[in-house]
Amino acid sequence: YVAFYFVACCAVLDDDVETSVQTMSNECAAAAPGTDTPFLASFFPPVAAMPLPWGLSWDHLAYALLAYSAVRHFELVRHATLLFEYFFVSVPTLDVPFLDGPEKDDGWTGPAVPQHVSVRASEGLVSCYCPSTSALLGEMPAMSTKDVAAACARAKSAQSSLAAVSFRRRRTWLRTLQRHVLAEISGICRVCARDSGKTPLDALLGEVLTTCEKLRCTVAHGEGWLAREYRPVGLVMAHKSAYVEYVPLGVLGVIAPWNYPFHNWINHIIAGVFAGNAVVVKVSEHTAWSSGYFGRVIKKSLEANGMDPDLVQIVTGFAEAGAALVSCPDVDKIIFTGSPNVGRKVMAGAAPHLKPVVLELGGKDPVVFCEDVKLADVLPWAMRGSFQNCGQNCCGAERFFVYESILKEFLVRIEEKVQALVQGPPLPADRNVDCGAMVMDAQLDVIQALVDDAVAQGAVLHCGGHRNAALPDGQFYAPTLLSGVTAAMRISQEEVFGPVLCVIAVPDDDDAACVRMVNACPFGLGSSVFSGSQRRAEALGAQLRSGSFAANDYGVGYLVQSLPFGGVGESGFGKFAGPEGLRACCLARAVVVDRIPGVRTAIPPPLDYPIDAPQAMGFGASLLHVLYNESLLQKLKAIVGLIRSS
Repeated sequence: YVAFYFVACCAVLDDDVETSVQTMSNECAAAAPGTDTPFLASFFPPVAAMPLPWGLSWDHLAYALLAYSAVRHFELVRHATLLFEYFFVSVPTLDVPFLDGPEKDDGWTGPAVPQHVSVRASEGLVSCYCPSTSALLGEMPAMSTKDVAAACARAKSAQSSLAAVSFRRRRTWLRTLQRHVLAEISGICRVCARDSGKTPLDALLGEVLTTCEKLRCTVAHGEGWLAREYRPVGLVMAHKSAYVEYVPLGVLGVIAPWNYPFHNWINHIIAGVFAGNAVVVKVSEHTAWSSGYFGRVIKKSLEANGMDPDLVQIVTGFAEAGAALVSCPDVDKIIFTGSPNVGRKVMAGAAPHLKPVVLELGGKDPVVFCEDVKLADVLPWAMRGSFQNCGQNCCGAERFFVYESILKEFLVRIEEKVQALVQGPPLPADRNVDCGAMVMDAQLDVIQALVDDAVAQGAVLHCGGHRNAALPDGQFYAPTLLSGVTAAMRISQEEVFGPVLCVIAVPDDDDAACVRMVNACPFGLGSSVFSGSQRRAEALGAQLRSGSFAANDYGVGYLVQSLPFGGVGESGFGKFAGPEGLRACCLARAVVVDRIPGVRTAIPPPLDYPIDAPQAMGFGASLLHVLYNESLLQKLKAIVGLIRSS
């Protein structure tokens, strides 16, 4: 890409572009033997015969238009700017050391508490525990309503300074973060594994990779997505220019979930601050410990780029802190990721203030395996979709619709893979662990209730289905395989959020039946269809009710950060990521200005006060016909009517 843009930029400014276009012209002539005409003349002979002043030819004009089109189409000016920044704008290097103990030491161990617990509240504190060992990691403040209000006030005060921070400096800030993330991959994965129980590999894929792509995409496209967007005007306003400008809202309140404590936290900081807002993030009490290190990184990165470190505020605590953030008058919008039940409470808290909300409430993503797939190709996707991050994924694959003719072989081969999974504490990082711990101990009881209900109603439990008794010090649920799941079972309608692979048979390999079965669920975040026919996969996907879809792939939409992310139904509403998500951090303000200086809108005398009703109505009706009647004759008659009514 760098080489292409460099060459393209030079070509636009170099005389060689004429040679290139002439070569194309010669190729066109070769394709039409017997012609010996210039480039433009070969397509538009009457136009090419007309003379131009100053010794110019129509071919010169064609070359200029071609170059202009190339610049516009490939956004060469913007990419040339990015290329310049890449080579010539210095990016600070951060020095944010890990603290001694669980942050720094891969092999750190602490005393385990005698029961499964991830959060303990003492007066004014959140006690944070490692879910894979139950060892105490540390304590964070349990902030009160007053504390949250003070944090929001600091953010609001700092936000005004962003108006003077150019997009170039904001990009440099993001590049500073990316440089640090890449320099500390193992450390970030260690902190995430310690706080949330996931394996370092799950952290690399779900925390680091997604964050780096978010940073890259925002650097490359963010300014363009927030640029003025000109809109067409009709004849009635032909003398005006109209555009939409994206104005920062002010302060964004983010309530982040616990499943990805790094990415789900920094994701909204990247978009919010780049769009010109301050961001106040309430982290989950279940993964509050890691916000200590990640918060230091954000503060240092802002300071290193001459930006106010108070632009980002971190709130730790329990439900009181989250409710205070939602109701705070200094917060202009709430972005919430979590369960549907809590999402409804967030909506209720924001409603009295008429505060907009974005709700990402999880999903029960369906994955369809048609009978024409190669099982060797799709089995790895079934495993990764179910057991990545121990199944704690908003867009996790929770329902596998397997066509009847391949079901038996699928179950034999997938059971072998599930039983081979190694579960245990994920640190030190050199351990070969496939499946880590659950973040919340209470979630294991939720999973157990769903599995028990399914088995009681006839589902087949192939393996797992219980707490892992071999790992009593941590919060481990054994990797589980269920088949014979039906729509009547709770597990097909409620989010599991755990390491359970649910298989649903599609009778008679019937596509129509499959679509009905997939859509018989209140959630609608993502979906995937695997088939030997790309056309068939796309046709099936077009009928699924979901916010995103992937043909012959799973979960990749989130790695295309130019796409919006969000769902329908119980999965919530609103978007983040893509231009839609970045613009959701702003007020879309409509602006109308004069197109030609001195040419302004005037109120015609027949419509001015005091009103002569018959004259005004006649003038108005004639004006409407001039503007909107599709008959040329009627338009001419209406012009006459305008003259008579004036």
